Amino acid sequence: MIKPEKLEQYYDKFLEDPTYWVQDGIVDVNLEMLKDWGLLNQTEEEEKLLQDQFPFYFHVLENNAKVTLFNNQFIVWIVPDVVDENPCTSVMIALIKEDDLKLEIVYKTHGVYNTPKYVLKTLRHFLTEVIDTEEEISSFLEG
Repeated sequence: MIKPEKLEQYYDKFLEDPTYWVQDGIVDVNLEMLKDWGLLNQTEEEEKLLQDQFPFYFHVLENNAKVTLFNNQFIVWIVPDVVDENPCTSVMIALIKEDDLKLEIVYKTHGVYNTPKYVLKTLRHFLTEVIDTEEEISSFLEG
């Protein structure tokens, strides 16, 4: 596992120019995206089922600037901010590759989608997507 002090070095490097490190640029979470992913209008029963099936467990480091979540597979930085007097949240997801990190996804929430509920639902969606992609790549390399 990467040492917490090393996490700060990666964070600073990725924060300097996140668009350099991710292929798709910074994803802006919006209504259409949340609808397409089925993250709106879930019943309480569906919400409970998703929470029970949430396969990600993280250690948490928190300071005034950000929350850092990490486990043996991912590092996630959740960074609250205010842009033009509007609160927003940026989330950077990095995949641990041996003793290195690869920034996979950066997304930003704002307005009515800048709530813990949508930040975390979107995070869960992206983590699952990264895992699925990695499994697919592994299957191609093995076969």
